[in-house]
Amino acid sequence: MQEDGKVVDGSLLGDANGVEPGPRGQKESGKWQRPRFTRKALMKCCLVKWIIASTTPQGPDSSDSDLELSTVRHQPEGLEQLQAQTKFTKKELQSLYRGFKNECPSGLVDEDTFKSIYSQFFPQGDATTYAHFLFNAFDIDRNGSIRFEDFVIGLSVLLRGSVTEKLNWAFNLYDINKDGYITKEEMLAIMKSIYDMMGRYTYPSVRDDAPFEHVEKFFQKMDRNRDGVVTIDEFIETCQKDENIMSSMQLFENVI
Repeated sequence: MQEDGKVVDGSLLGDANGVEPGPRGQKESGKWQRPRFTRKALMKCCLVKWIIASTTPQGPDSSDSDLELSTVRHQPEGLEQLQAQTKFTKKELQSLYRGFKNECPSGLVDEDTFKSIYSQFFPQGDATTYAHFLFNAFDIDRNGSIRFEDFVIGLSVLLRGSVTEKLNWAFNLYDINKDGYITKEEMLAIMKSIYDMMGRYTYPSVRDDAPFEHVEKFFQKMDRNRDGVVTIDEFIETCQKDENIMSSMQLFENVI
């Protein structure tokens, strides 16, 4: 599958032998190099593309104005507070909010919107299940809708957060039922959803049993006490110590 003129690699969880599959995290002298998150990388994020594409020209004073709140049912927190909570600039937050408001006049995003976004960016696959899981990871309150604050704070973590912050967010994604543990079934469900969305159309193509094989190998590494579940501490510690697993976490940038 091609995205922005580049072929998206088919190995979403990395190679079992520790060979980095993707172009963003290259091995140099046998050591994996963590990719840098630049403005260019920011604009490759599906959710950011969706927002920016929805931005329409505003009035002559809009560039210096604060967030316009009068037309939305849900009013987000102040711009300065969001700046403090995220790693976005004031102008970036303004652009994100304008696009968000254009697409979601109520000030809230629902799950159907997420499914629509990902079906647009991955038209050759089935993005429904992955969009469902991703929506639940953003839906902190578990009420079926996402506020602008939660949306932009999540994006900030994914795109500009520390390694630990990203891993905490990834754990929340894998922990489907939000009980504080990841089971092998939950990890497999997430990976299968990614393959359903884009794996079959990548180059080189992947086998149908590839998600299961990857999950078997990585879950065994993470479940250190062999109790059948992975805790947040096991997840973070294993990812930080294993270059192959850490590189696979970075590949989430391709599908966020």
